[in-house]
Amino acid sequence: MTEPQEPRPAERSPISWEALAAELEATRQEEAGRPDAADPAVWDAVAAELAARVAERPVPAAGDVPPVPVESGPLPLPGLELPEPEPEPEADLDPAELRGGLEALLFVADGPVGEATLADALRCPVSRVRTALADLAAEHDARRSGITLRRVGEGWRFYTREEFAPVVERHLAEGQRTRLTQAALETLAVIAYRQPVTRARVSAIRGVGVDGVMRTLLTRGLVVEVGTDPDSGGGLYGTTPLFLERLGLTGLDELPPLAPLLPDPVALAREEAADRPDG
Repeated sequence: MTEPQEPRPAERSPISWEALAAELEATRQEEAGRPDAADPAVWDAVAAELAARVAERPVPAAGDVPPVPVESGPLPLPGLELPEPEPEPEADLDPAELRGGLEALLFVADGPVGEATLADALRCPVSRVRTALADLAAEHDARRSGITLRRVGEGWRFYTREEFAPVVERHLAEGQRTRLTQAALETLAVIAYRQPVTRARVSAIRGVGVDGVMRTLLTRGLVVEVGTDPDSGGGLYGTTPLFLERLGLTGLDELPPLAPLLPDPVALAREEAADRPDG
């Protein structure tokens, strides 16, 4: 006699997350009115029951689940709707104000400035700025101004007129031959005798800041950075061949001895003692 076979347990369907969400919402509404709704143990039991109930439910076919609409952009929050930004009103500039504003912006610019950038700064339409730029360029050309307004690539910029190039070159060349100030000469002497030396060391010896003077000496080509101080990481500076050429020297060993140029220590001490109120 054949023994009766035990019934095989029914295969559980996979968990449907859509069904789980629906059950959880329904249970949350049912449990909201209970006094022990805030007890974690209650929700542990609810979760276990939901897991068992959802596993017994059939998984809906792909066509049975309505697609979730996807909206582009951020979702609006109730009560937090932001108003649309209002465009800034355009400035009502007369032609003279517009021309003056363009000249001021182009004067302080480091490079060519685009029409859109100028229009944004002046709060004017781009078409009006484009017309004003063309009129301004024609005005400078008509009176043979020393500067000319040119369109370069996508921007506009002031340039010196080519026919006045000799005047500009002569001025720049003469400016390079102007005499050094006393502060520059003192700084140059410190570098010449103590090189290689850092800028901080030169400032300490002179007792004042030397940043501006150092820029002058570097521009004139009399000093140059020769390395880096391993202790402080600052730049080390020394003199250049142009420095020797200007002084008529063939090498640094021809610099005059420094000791004879220094004041006598005894005489200096006497002068300091004489200057004291109790001296």
